[in-house]
Amino acid sequence: MVAAGAQALVQGVPAALPAADTLIDASPVDYLILVVYFVFVLGIGLIARRSVSDSVDFFLSGRSLPAWVTGLAFISANLGAVEIMGMSANGAQFGISTVHYFWVGAIPAMLFLGIVMMPFYYGSKVRSVPEFMLRRFDKRAHLVNAISFAVAQLLIAGVNLYLLGSIVHALLGWPLWIALAVAAAIVLSYITLGGLSAAIYNEVLQFFVIVASLLPLVLIGLHRVGGYGGLKDKITEMAANAPAEAAVPPADQQLSSWPGQALTGFDSPVLSVIGIVFGLGFVLSFGYWTTNFVEVQRAMASDSIAAARKTPVIGAFPKMFVPFLTIFPGMIAAVLVPEIVELKNGGSPPGGASGQGVAYNDSLLYLMRDVLPNGLLGLALTGLLAAFMAGMAANISAFNTVFSYDLWENYIRKDRSDDYYLRIGRLATIGATVVAIFTALIASSFSNIMNYLQTLFGFFNAPLFATFILGMFWKRMTPAAGWSGLVSGTLSAVVVAFLSEDAFGSASLGVLPLSGQGAAFVAASTAFVVDIAVSVAVTMVTQPKPAEQLVGLVYSETPVETRTDPNEASYPWYRRTVPLAGVALGMVIVLNILF
Repeated sequence: MVAAGAQALVQGVPAALPAADTLIDASPVDYLILVVYFVFVLGIGLIARRSVSDSVDFFLSGRSLPAWVTGLAFISANLGAVEIMGMSANGAQFGISTVHYFWVGAIPAMLFLGIVMMPFYYGSKVRSVPEFMLRRFDKRAHLVNAISFAVAQLLIAGVNLYLLGSIVHALLGWPLWIALAVAAAIVLSYITLGGLSAAIYNEVLQFFVIVASLLPLVLIGLHRVGGYGGLKDKITEMAANAPAEAAVPPADQQLSSWPGQALTGFDSPVLSVIGIVFGLGFVLSFGYWTTNFVEVQRAMASDSIAAARKTPVIGAFPKMFVPFLTIFPGMIAAVLVPEIVELKNGGSPPGGASGQGVAYNDSLLYLMRDVLPNGLLGLALTGLLAAFMAGMAANISAFNTVFSYDLWENYIRKDRSDDYYLRIGRLATIGATVVAIFTALIASSFSNIMNYLQTLFGFFNAPLFATFILGMFWKRMTPAAGWSGLVSGTLSAVVVAFLSEDAFGSASLGVLPLSGQGAAFVAASTAFVVDIAVSVAVTMVTQPKPAEQLVGLVYSETPVETRTDPNEASYPWYRRTVPLAGVALGMVIVLNILF
């Protein structure tokens, strides 16, 4: 079903494949599944258009969606290209320690967002994260945050679009530029029609499609290797027999999440744990999940403050099981797929998605080739496309909100009609999609998309989290400290990235002996520390805002009744935020112990 000479997904720009030399030999039933899916996607956009009467409907779904919808959309918006392809690649290379991106690098921050931070976002009635910065600090902090966020979304949308176009190219044989244009047009159509509601309802659909497409791959793959016990035996045997020059992690490191040395690359178990807990679990994780408007926007579309708080908590339950759908296929491919087995043993098998040799990024596609029959193959292909579309749609829908509300309305054209800003939002959606085609080409020039994304998160999310957490809990923090901390933290992360070995490819100076995701962790940690230090120093010599202007924005100045839903206390425990979060935290602790 898969030709040996496929084109790369995350290394270089693929050359056009002849029409007859496609990666997957899809049957008519596979194409039928794809067509049915795209009909549903566009149909949801058309239906959602009927509910768009003003800009709040378009950008925030009229704040009318139930918690279970926004909770699934919260996860689906993150379940994009890198989540699936990148984590399966890490699973093949490093094994079970990759779960730290979920159980340490996501769940705790999601629960913190729901319990502590969402009441401020939702209760203050801000329309975006940058608008919160405007009210807490001033226009300087607002402008810095709005511009950096808009740029980040265009760059990250390009990553999702590039991988989406690459999949279409590699599987169907289309030239990359045509695949990019078609993929962009589909995403553009339903966002422009129905705004955030179309994006969210499609994300809910995409969540179920993704699960339905990856679950058979895992179950059939595990059956082929003799269950989880057989998988562990094969990984142990491979690690014992691998040549030393292949640098295969020992079996105990591949089959145990702690101390995670296979993932971090640290020889010291203590340093490895510190890097995972602080660099990934605190700075990068909290920076992403608590301040990234792509995620926060889904919760802000909820119909009540209780629903907004529960959105990330509900999302935590499926999130903790995503590793079994993404990491496990990579681990299975590493013992079942001949090309990945050879690669892990230090070989250089020809073919792969790049045409320049098999890479770990090819693990999922090769496993699909080896275990899925036609029909399930079409479902798996649909799931991949759904994931990439969900990621890009989330970026674009967040961008058009910030561009319209925070940049255009505040700095370009003030005091216009609501219809005017609704039109600007739709035009911004079109413009962002076009720009994403070009940023997709930028993404294609990086040898490792995961490293690229983690570096971007270090630039934009880590300093923002430092400013947010300090400003939300320290009423003395001043407006001047807000913008100066953001700028200095971002610049420090950029400097560390450029001084490392390969964060920017040939542009990196290689002064610091840091590479890969380790460089991103250090850059993010540096941004956080520098932001805090500069913010504290500037606060000491500048004037804070009056306390009465901080109500609803700072914890100590906000009454409890404005941070909670008065009716929530009467709900059964499974509908209340804190007990539900406690169950999620307990479950993820158990998973860390088991694995």
